[in-house]
Amino acid sequence: MEPLSSALVESYWRLFVNRQAYTVQSLRPHPQTGRHYYFRPKKGRRGAPPQMTHCTIRGHLEGEITIGLYAINPDTQRSKWLVLDADYQDGTADLLKFEYELNGDGIQPALEMSRRGGHLWIFFATPLLAKQCRIYLHDLALRLGVRVKGSGQAEGIEIFPKHDEIEPGRFGSAVRGPLGLHRAANRRFWFCGADHTIEAQMAHLSTLTKLTEQKLQGFIGGREWPKPFSSLEPRRRSGLRRPPARREFRILDHVGAVRVVGRNYVTRCPSCAESRLDRSGDNLAILISDPRFYKCWAGCPKEAIRSALGCPIEVSVPQLRPAAL
Repeated sequence: MEPLSSALVESYWRLFVNRQAYTVQSLRPHPQTGRHYYFRPKKGRRGAPPQMTHCTIRGHLEGEITIGLYAINPDTQRSKWLVLDADYQDGTADLLKFEYELNGDGIQPALEMSRRGGHLWIFFATPLLAKQCRIYLHDLALRLGVRVKGSGQAEGIEIFPKHDEIEPGRFGSAVRGPLGLHRAANRRFWFCGADHTIEAQMAHLSTLTKLTEQKLQGFIGGREWPKPFSSLEPRRRSGLRRPPARREFRILDHVGAVRVVGRNYVTRCPSCAESRLDRSGDNLAILISDPRFYKCWAGCPKEAIRSALGCPIEVSVPQLRPAAL
């Protein structure tokens, strides 16, 4: 690998580094568990752990070390980014739900694949208060019906930063720095939407629309923490009840794994699959910018696709008036 330019290292620093404390992933697996754990670098002669420098970033991007980043700066309680980590079954589908909603809010997140799922990164135009960012994402998860791990749930999506505030001298939870070499998988995990080179990846990330403080304030509107999922069961009321509102059909909730090709998600067409076709699993294209638009390249009509998913398109039948005598 050719040495990276100083400008590229500086660009990574501006985007990801919010404080100079960091962790390092072990080069060798643990003899009992086989896992590559993260640890704080050893203290120097003055008793304090070494601080992150541009050389640290260069070593991470060139594969010499793999670092973990802390989100919150305890001096300001602000972060430069927020990450959704989904490493459970169907976690990638949940990340795509968030991506769809965030795009609707005028934010362009970056989807990074991982060994067991994926990470969805949301970047800020300026460092924002961690608590307010977490309120926004927890509220969004509530609207999407996605469970958040740690809020009374054993399994669900993880939100980094995991804390509202960090006391002086504390660190919180670190997340693996993107574009480095994952030691357990012995490979890099790339962001979707750009060529698999560090230069192309960083150029792509620099063009994304970031979340501004003004937009964030508009989204949360003075809200505090949303109610936990366990308390959201509807109350029983006597008397007549309104029929529940019809939920908008979202095809990404029903199809299997997807991958990005150009401006589309591609996946197996459910209608083709019923006929044992689409062996390559790429007949169905779903527009990334608006997943309401999808098309089967083999020609399956939308009615057949919906029927194969068990969600047929409802057709209203007009009521016929009796002819006048």
